[in-house]
Amino acid sequence: MTHLLGVDIGGTNLRVALANANGEIAGRVSATTTNVRDAESVVRKIGECAHQLLRETNLPLNRIAAIGAGAPGLTNAETGVVIATSYLMGWRDVPLKAMLEHELGIPAYVENDVNLAALGESCFGVGRDCQELVFLAIGTGVGAGIILKNELFQGTAWAAGEIGDMLVPGVSEEPAALGTPGPLEGVVGGEGLRAQWRLHWSMEKTPLSRELAATQIFDAATDGDALANVLLDRAARALAYAISDIALILNTPLFVLGGSVGLHAALRERTQSVVDMYARRQRPKLVLSALGGDAQLMGAIRLAQIGPRR
Repeated sequence: MTHLLGVDIGGTNLRVALANANGEIAGRVSATTTNVRDAESVVRKIGECAHQLLRETNLPLNRIAAIGAGAPGLTNAETGVVIATSYLMGWRDVPLKAMLEHELGIPAYVENDVNLAALGESCFGVGRDCQELVFLAIGTGVGAGIILKNELFQGTAWAAGEIGDMLVPGVSEEPAALGTPGPLEGVVGGEGLRAQWRLHWSMEKTPLSRELAATQIFDAATDGDALANVLLDRAARALAYAISDIALILNTPLFVLGGSVGLHAALRERTQSVVDMYARRQRPKLVLSALGGDAQLMGAIRLAQIGPRR
């Protein structure tokens, strides 16, 4: 039986998984990318991880049919070039597909990591019985992966799903500077929520620390903290407006929340309640990712199975 490799490249670490032809993971390994920014070094690390997995499973390289990789940035899936990313410094027009094929000598396919999360959830997670869905990756920033008629929708310039820059009621209307959170990200994303918490924090408003992460803010809201509730309500309302607008345009029935911030149950519950208020003919359903942190990795494995489609 042939096997597949899947890679999830992150800003601080990368993960490589070995799977059989059915997508069942047989082994996995991770490596840090902290202080490793150039593409050549990252590709070498991927090669090292891949060979480690092969040794651990006693598989020869010629049993690997293909490798799929997800990069956190704008990616041309046809050419396998990472056009731009804000997470890996210096990654501009990186020919990642060609570099992986040179490193490992097997076919390689490359996609945006959020698109791969949508693909993974569609094939192996909560979207298995749904032909059309939107995966919302809410972590440091905010992005979306779109599945229409069981196919990834990437847009003409590969930029479909860049919803962190959406303008909805309650977000800043000032144009965001390059490298800073977009309007929606500033209210919903992890970096934006931390900044909002520090901006509004005072000893009179809350007994909690001035330095809280987004998920800690949501925990505090669940526990009844007044300031945390204000920020959670604001985030949920802005996200609900974005989801409602997307649902009106694409008519997608399912929205899957993922990412370190998006997986918080309190955000899902409050966002769903606002979405329900404005729903008309169709009530978009919000669910938490079943694959969690493995969504991108499973999507990479699926990409290795099917290759890029356009």
